[in-house]
Amino acid sequence: MPSPDLELPSALTKGRADSDIILKVEDDSFAEIANGELSELTVVAEGEERTTWFIWLLVLCCSISGLLFGYDTGVISGALVTINSDLGPTELSSLQKELITSATTLGALVGGLIAGALSDYTGRKSVLGIGDAIFIGGAVGQALCHTVSAMIGGRFLIGLGVGLASCVAPLYIQELSPTRLRGRMVTLNVVMITLGQVIAYGIGAAFENMSGGWRWMVGLGAVPAGLQLITLFLLPESPRVLIIKGRLQEAEAIARKIYSHATQEQIKLKIKVLQAAVQQSIEIANSTTLLQRISSIVLVPVNRRALIVACGLQAFQQLCGFNTLMYYSATLFKSIGFNQPTAVGLIIAGTNFLFTLFALKYIDIIGRRKIMVWSAPGMIIGLTLASIAFHFLTKNTNDVLVDGTHYAKSWSAVVLTSMIIFVASYATGLGNVPWQQGELFALSVRGIGTSCSTAVNWAANLLIGATYLSLMDKITPSGSFGFYAGLCLLGWLFCLFCYPETAGLSLEEVTAVFADGFGIRKSARLRAEKRAMRKDQDTRETRDEERMADGDVKKA
Repeated sequence: MPSPDLELPSALTKGRADSDIILKVEDDSFAEIANGELSELTVVAEGEERTTWFIWLLVLCCSISGLLFGYDTGVISGALVTINSDLGPTELSSLQKELITSATTLGALVGGLIAGALSDYTGRKSVLGIGDAIFIGGAVGQALCHTVSAMIGGRFLIGLGVGLASCVAPLYIQELSPTRLRGRMVTLNVVMITLGQVIAYGIGAAFENMSGGWRWMVGLGAVPAGLQLITLFLLPESPRVLIIKGRLQEAEAIARKIYSHATQEQIKLKIKVLQAAVQQSIEIANSTTLLQRISSIVLVPVNRRALIVACGLQAFQQLCGFNTLMYYSATLFKSIGFNQPTAVGLIIAGTNFLFTLFALKYIDIIGRRKIMVWSAPGMIIGLTLASIAFHFLTKNTNDVLVDGTHYAKSWSAVVLTSMIIFVASYATGLGNVPWQQGELFALSVRGIGTSCSTAVNWAANLLIGATYLSLMDKITPSGSFGFYAGLCLLGWLFCLFCYPETAGLSLEEVTAVFADGFGIRKSARLRAEKRAMRKDQDTRETRDEERMADGDVKKA
């Protein structure tokens, strides 16, 4: 039975008092919450909430973190081919390029490791502010540097800021979003990542032929970071974090803004449900040390399964080789004979942006699992086609790319086409879905879990970014892209057997899916029950409206 201070309001929907429903919620809801699972009836009430302009503006402000992430990923591609001798050497070696590129990834790995736990302690919003301040310092440092080592240091700072933001921004957005649109809200952050890449390639093309233009490319990254730092003063803290800290009135005030169409009863219900849902997390936080909570992410089966799925998806996202294309696309297209490699790279970034918009529209409609299962084969086809094209393209140069060689334009066009197929498939699924990671974890370990999975993302990114050019030299371009295709096949099999559908489930319900396994069948059953319950509720409301209309006609 619920404690007195957690007693539910007397109505679930639009002022309607239904004693049977209330008794069921009081008897069942809190027992289910204690196990990480909300009452179905409570979730239906939550699903009636509608999104407001306040939510969209709030998410857009948070998504500037995604813009920074994408901008930095894209800008280095154009910078590497225009630095020339500005940092000392006449021309940057492959090792120096890899160090400059991977320094950001190393910084992001460190930032991602500490971001989640830090945000649990200080709140989500303050961590975003710290990330912005670090990013500004790194951007200015890069623009003013004159040595390779200083450039590497600036890139590391940038990475630290990106790592903090890439972990906390999706988590913050998820905790502020209604269940019905949570996937779309987080995907908006990914849309901003791809928009940042498009902007970076556009700026790169504009400054490509200017002496020292690369300094403008990297320095302009401070502008959106400064803008977000200012807007953070206008954003609220996550209601779940406020409830954990015991600031219930502030949490209710924020909920009232987020769910402005809901009745007072519905808002109180929302807060009571959240309060009950986080109660176990509060008890765990008060009775355990940070080290114990970190160990629980591995030792507790529910948490471990969520961690496996989250880390597996993040590893898949990076090991497929996509970010090597973002980092080195200008270098690659220059090698195969394109005269304006940065402009060609803009085609890749534009494809990524457009198909991410498709995911924004349909991720909550189609579902995370289906999008992953359907889009991954397209990635495999694109990478396999690229491997075949590179084999025939480099036949006359001993299977290696040689700058200045006049390669057949037909095979160069096939390489570009294969990259577009790969990127379109990636943007539709893999570019978005792993960042839904926060919804997989129980609240008590959500910050730690997202830190671990984000760290896996950046560790895999570091591995790929630091070995790409060397891999191209050792096993040839054809072999490299064939290798990435094989990794994509493994990732697709992982999604088939381990990744349950989470669209339409509340954050607390997603946790319950992992209670007895990876929950692929359980999530399907739970979603079917919710659809049936919503349909039944809609039918009852329609009948009530028809009865009221008939009554009005008879009175008339």
